[in-house]
Amino acid sequence: MSNNDASLMSVKPVIGIIGGSGLYDISGLTDQQWVTVETPWGSPSDQLLTGNLNGVSCVFLPRHGRGHGISPSEVNYHANIAAMKKLGVTDIVSVSAVGSLKEELAPGTFVVVDQVIDRTRLRNKSFFGTGLVAHVSLADPFCQRIGQVLFENAKTLGLSVVQGGTYLVMEGPQFSTRAESNLYRSWGASVIGMTNMPEAALAREAEICYATVAMVTDYDCWHEDHDAVSVEAVIKTLTANASNARSLVSKVIPSLGHTRKECYAGCCHALNHAIITAPHKRDPQIVEKLKWIAGRVLS
Repeated sequence: MSNNDASLMSVKPVIGIIGGSGLYDISGLTDQQWVTVETPWGSPSDQLLTGNLNGVSCVFLPRHGRGHGISPSEVNYHANIAAMKKLGVTDIVSVSAVGSLKEELAPGTFVVVDQVIDRTRLRNKSFFGTGLVAHVSLADPFCQRIGQVLFENAKTLGLSVVQGGTYLVMEGPQFSTRAESNLYRSWGASVIGMTNMPEAALAREAEICYATVAMVTDYDCWHEDHDAVSVEAVIKTLTANASNARSLVSKVIPSLGHTRKECYAGCCHALNHAIITAPHKRDPQIVEKLKWIAGRVLS
């Protein structure tokens, strides 16, 4: 079947939700079941919660585990995305707590980000490597289709929401120095967090549509009228944001859950021209492992 023929096929969406700080479950799910998925990259952050919301199949994963026991740098992003792929997830909505780098993005604002600057340095960034090399495009790292749905539903709910913005991903787990915070502001970044990379890149390699709604909890440390970031202040705003985030997720799932054609943004075919290693040079063991996330092009 050609790629053009494949694009005409109907896709039954399975909506994945990766909950960050403050979002540890989805309300209203029926047929709930926590399932264990082991992947070639190890164990995900937690079991995955499967269920249905208004007839739409859903999979939920708490990024830091229930009880928030995993640091951002220690999250097994590879296993998380691979587990989502194994359970048939087609679309991922990532919910992330962030600091604001712009005056107009006050705490409590939701930002549907569309760009990312990756400043992490301790994380493996790709499923691919020696034995099977691939290079996917990350020019637009977030799925525009899901982003539009997030923005429209947030507006319908009356949330303070902004469409578009750059997410600066820092390593953590410490918050920024004042010099770093001002440097990132000079780059034009909108928000700062610790988790969206390599998560977004791995979702692209797995050909899963992925978008992030970022919940602003604080002004980082650059703001002259804002105290240095503290966990206490972040948690206070997180608690206030949590009900809004749950409402948004519950509304977005049915909006994404109708049968559709494959994603117009191209996420579903990210690997079409990405694999560069010649077939006779590919490590057979690596190929078998990568069929978890790239079976469409490797089978």
